[in-house]
Amino acid sequence: MIERLKVVGPPVGAAALALVLLSGWTAVGGAGRPRPVEAAGDGWVLLPTAGAAPATTAFFTIRNPGDIPDELTGATWEFGGPITLKRHLHQGAAGRWEAVTALPVPARGELALSPEDSDLMMAAPPPLRAGQWVDFTLTFRHSPDLRLKAQVRPPGSRP
Repeated sequence: MIERLKVVGPPVGAAALALVLLSGWTAVGGAGRPRPVEAAGDGWVLLPTAGAAPATTAFFTIRNPGDIPDELTGATWEFGGPITLKRHLHQGAAGRWEAVTALPVPARGELALSPEDSDLMMAAPPPLRAGQWVDFTLTFRHSPDLRLKAQVRPPGSRP
């Protein structure tokens, strides 16, 4: 009997210790909860050009430090009006864009909005000037709202 306890004792003790450590990690929020997304610096807004369609776009890079994927589900800006989440679809040398209801922010990854992939489109913006800073609030499926600033930049200039 004592021989049997010597063989079973260490594995059972190790399992019990692992259970205690995992329970503590979960209790302090280390497992099963998303960590809020965060901005990777300021964003930028494309300065509308004269004679172009009355719209502009904004770009941000959002990081997700957590283990649970999140989604960008909407945005507002200081001027009000609708903001459309959109994704560019490339088809050979041509392409088009489509409105989407959410943009993924992968676990331990990032969502990098850019002119080549996804962005935020604002129709009929007010007059903007290069160098101006604009306030945005981004909303997510799991994370709290994220308040950010974006600088207005002329076409061809990128941060």
